[in-house]
Amino acid sequence: MEIKGKKAVVFGGASGMANATARMLKEKGADVAIVDLNAELGAAAAKELGGPFYELNVMDEDAVDATFAALKQDLGGLHIMVNTTGTGNARRTLSKEGPFPLKDFRFLIELNLVATFNLTRLSAELMSHNEPEDEERGVIINTASIAAFEGQIGQVAYTASKAAIAGMCLTIARDLGGLGIRCLAIAPSLFATGLTAGIPQEFADVLTKDAAFPKRLGRPEEYGKLAIAIVENAMLNGQCLRLDAGTRFAPK
Repeated sequence: MEIKGKKAVVFGGASGMANATARMLKEKGADVAIVDLNAELGAAAAKELGGPFYELNVMDEDAVDATFAALKQDLGGLHIMVNTTGTGNARRTLSKEGPFPLKDFRFLIELNLVATFNLTRLSAELMSHNEPEDEERGVIINTASIAAFEGQIGQVAYTASKAAIAGMCLTIARDLGGLGIRCLAIAPSLFATGLTAGIPQEFADVLTKDAAFPKRLGRPEEYGKLAIAIVENAMLNGQCLRLDAGTRFAPK
């Protein structure tokens, strides 16, 4: 898909990998909307990019519906969706405190998986109204994790949610193929975002020791570069792409 002149929304775009992606989409000529829970950072990011900002808790279904209605009105359509929203927790299936609390497991599945699917289905609906360009109407990029494939001790809920995001790419791509809408996911390893952005080098070295090359934290712009490549290459579809420097997570 040619990015210039297209309408894009980036969920989680106030910071990190999503913000880097939003900047790159803007540089390529897209009109970009930012959606984030952090109102201060989100508004500042959107202002810099010259697009709208929507404060949103992605677990609030009514608020999500309202945000998509506003997107349709403000952008006039949607061609590209990138989503990095989600979080993790650390708890073993069974620990000294007892079994993993179901409420905590359900929360992570709701936030990381159900909310992701909700954003995906509503983005697809908006994209379905586009006039096709070389038979293509839209591109959806969600975010998994290499934990989807090698979940570490204490990552059971996170692994389940991210594995589901990776697993549903092909089915969604098949569901939407007749409309000319692609769906993929990116599975990053450890990136210099959020809590890991400012960690001391000696800690970063330990976290990345299992990488093949480069042995460092990923940079937000490296996620953005892959997202741009996905959008621009129509033959990429229905899969989860690892972005991990050859890392394979050890058990802990």
